[in-house]
Amino acid sequence: MMNTALKHWKEAATLILAAGHVRGADRLSLTASPAGESSCGRSHLPHKTLFDYDVLLLKRSGKSGFMPNAYVFPGGMMDVSDFSSEWLDIFKSFTSSPNFGLRSVKQPLETRPPIFATDRLKLGSPIPGEVALRICAVRETFEESGVLLVASKIKENKLLKSIQEFGCIEHYEVNDLCSSELTKWRVLVNQNPSNFIRMCRELQVLPNIWALHEWSNWLTPAGRYGTTRFDTAFFICCLQEIPYTLQDEKEIECFQWSRPSEVLQSYQARELWIPPPQFYELSRMCRFPLLNDLHNFASQRATEGCERWLPVVVSKDKHHMSVLPGDKVYPVDTSGESEVAKNTGSQSKDPQNAPPLHRMVMSDPYTISLQITITPKYNHVLPVVQPAVSCDSESQL
Repeated sequence: MMNTALKHWKEAATLILAAGHVRGADRLSLTASPAGESSCGRSHLPHKTLFDYDVLLLKRSGKSGFMPNAYVFPGGMMDVSDFSSEWLDIFKSFTSSPNFGLRSVKQPLETRPPIFATDRLKLGSPIPGEVALRICAVRETFEESGVLLVASKIKENKLLKSIQEFGCIEHYEVNDLCSSELTKWRVLVNQNPSNFIRMCRELQVLPNIWALHEWSNWLTPAGRYGTTRFDTAFFICCLQEIPYTLQDEKEIECFQWSRPSEVLQSYQARELWIPPPQFYELSRMCRFPLLNDLHNFASQRATEGCERWLPVVVSKDKHHMSVLPGDKVYPVDTSGESEVAKNTGSQSKDPQNAPPLHRMVMSDPYTISLQITITPKYNHVLPVVQPAVSCDSESQL
């Protein structure tokens, strides 16, 4: 079940969905050369023509109570139906395997983010959190964009073999349902999330939880976006080509498939607004202009685990700074109401002894400067860092 003991946050799941250009992307492969080798030293955004894939962004309604008009990845709050015991019958062939055949994460349980580490059985659900979070991400993506990530139950034996061999199921095809069938079920699922279970049963399909790779975990900081705050698991999935997509005309005003660098440039040109987590993750994706490299990196890195990130926001003059774990002033207490540590001592001018920085400095809603000197945990990559804006955050803290 959902963790109702959380004091500040509601649990949610988000999906970063990348899709290859029909004519440009090579077939995804798990045996390609190590991902991102040639791009690890990148210090500027790759030109948009270098990307062979797009990422899906949805524009939230201006009437939304949370981040109105923002361009975000598809996703949303967990529903009680995501933990329903009815999923046991739908995933019957996989329930004998730990976490329904999802690969084990190497990260010790005591350091796992609570959204992944919580024992859901003790909360009354037989569905593991790792599974329920992915069901939520697939369901919300379908509700908001019409993109349905499912695998046919008719091919269960093939799915089981693929899991045993590769530890995951690659998502070469989204679905073969006609648009009218998709529209019908989408309306029903939007009306009641539990209809997603009914849909899977009637259509003889499984949410393709194995194609979703763990990527990150972001928490909403205090006092920034209203009273609602989320503890959100971010997953990533790579598709061969852009699927049939449509907005829900309720929470979502429109959608767009764009190259990561193109989105960041549009943001800097004030043509659209993206929240800080989207800015950070899109900047990370700029390490991988090729879909195959992104896919390989995401798939291989996912078993390392991830770190829970609660940004602590500091305001001074006209600037806002979002301080992340690893920064020299990030608080030890991350209960959600902490303040950053006070700076002490003189600053070293020796780059070899530079203090650890992990922060986003915002001079206005459309100008973010990433200042990062830390080494990322769990074999993750740093974002591509753009030239700094004209503000000195070092002197502020």
